[in-house]
Amino acid sequence: MNLLLIRLIIFAVLFLAGLKLYRMYREWKLDREEALNGESHQEGGQMVRCAWCQVHVPESEALREKGDWFCSSAHRDRYLQEQQPEE
Repeated sequence: MNLLLIRLIIFAVLFLAGLKLYRMYREWKLDREEALNGESHQEGGQMVRCAWCQVHVPESEALREKGDWFCSSAHRDRYLQEQQPEE
């Protein structure tokens, strides 16, 4: 009877240790997948500076015209008007 109780305790300890190792592996795997997915699509992307007001905006929200970045169409229009040669 005493030997049966010892075996039961050993089995319970091994089972709990295995369960703990499985949970650690699963958490590691999920963290790794999140890291790989986070690299492939960033939320805002690279930041670019508006040529008119010098404010940084995410590249996905910025407008590009003639190699320059702008935070809005109004700033783009103002900048392009200034750049035109006066006749």
